[in-house]
Amino acid sequence: MTSKINSIQMFGIKTPIIKAGDELAPVLEAALQEAGLKPEEGDVLVVAESAVATSENRVVELAGIVPGKKARELGKDYGIDPREMELVLQECDELFGGVPGAALTITKGILAPNAGIDASNAPEGCVVLLPKDPRKSAAEIRKNLEKHYSCSLGVIVGDSRTQPLRLGCSGLALGVSGFEPVEDARGFSDIYGRALTLTHRAVADNLVSAAEILMGEGGDRVPAVLIRGAPVKLIDSSPEVPTISMEGCMYFGNLGKAKKRIPGSKRTQR
Repeated sequence: MTSKINSIQMFGIKTPIIKAGDELAPVLEAALQEAGLKPEEGDVLVVAESAVATSENRVVELAGIVPGKKARELGKDYGIDPREMELVLQECDELFGGVPGAALTITKGILAPNAGIDASNAPEGCVVLLPKDPRKSAAEIRKNLEKHYSCSLGVIVGDSRTQPLRLGCSGLALGVSGFEPVEDARGFSDIYGRALTLTHRAVADNLVSAAEILMGEGGDRVPAVLIRGAPVKLIDSSPEVPTISMEGCMYFGNLGKAKKRIPGSKRTQR
């Protein structure tokens, strides 16, 4: 049996600057119409978390934040405004350390610098927190768009993250609605017929990474990307994006318990 090779199309959706309290679905609908696009059955819309959070009034003026002693100490250690550091402590689940300009946290179950708080694309003197419940946000956007366009869609609230030991950002799905975010590929065969035993395909994360190419990180004003032809499994629900424990994470688990670094042969030959 031959597998079908999908052809994927992506369309960047440019909008006016989204302000606190704006209703996001009508803004997206107007921007789609302006771009001459009408979502079709099975399309996936990736929406930047900063746009979602802004529309949900998750914008905070730093002038109104009074940092505590711990925030002042950590802000000095990591070179972060102590008022922003106070918000990091309020938003994160755990804080593990950091480098100049960024504190490493686990926030909403995932690794995130500065608890995902973003000073870019925020009004002067303000920062934008992560959406309070990205899965609920994705579900609300999907419900409104499906009603407007009379078709089944997928929606992702996406963010960008750095990868260990790599320069630059790739995509991460914070909340998903309308399709399965991770595909279990265990039991499928590789090109030599051997059964895969560990592989899961991060469908939602990969789609956000693709969308990031069109969104950009600066003043592009492209907070959403419509993806057509993505090989997703549509469902009428908003599943949790699966995570793993710190102990089960190959990177985090090993770095946390490593006693010493063992140089490989390539390293010793340099």
